[in-house]
Amino acid sequence: MKQALFQGDDIAKLIPQRPPIVMVSHFFGATETEAETGLEISAGNIFCKNNKLTEPGLIEHIAQSAAAFAGFNAIGAGQKVVLGYIGEIKKLTINSLPQVGKMIETRIGIVSEVMNVLLMSARSTVDGQTVAECSIKLFMDNK
Repeated sequence: MKQALFQGDDIAKLIPQRPPIVMVSHFFGATETEAETGLEISAGNIFCKNNKLTEPGLIEHIAQSAAAFAGFNAIGAGQKVVLGYIGEIKKLTINSLPQVGKMIETRIGIVSEVMNVLLMSARSTVDGQTVAECSIKLFMDNK
């Protein structure tokens, strides 16, 4: 497995969510425009049903991956991590539901940033196969 910059309890430094709703277990790294995260799917995950991660779980993982990227950038700029709100999810394609015990790897890319709005692309894979992809718009609460 890849080496993570943040994992386990350290993920709380990047995102506002707390257990049992934490849907990112690894933050592998980032450039100025892309980041990669992961989620080890456990049987106790509240978004699992019939030994698979459900569609809402995949969407929440993608949203938290985008939030983790924004949080990582904020820390790097010496700023505090702020809340983000999903404004829109477009072009969502879910190809399959990952099994418990698997690792989802998600690549988030910044498409554009205007004031406090981030438009990002997301692609999630398991064992190299795309399980989901979409565009996501986040509104960052800079208060």
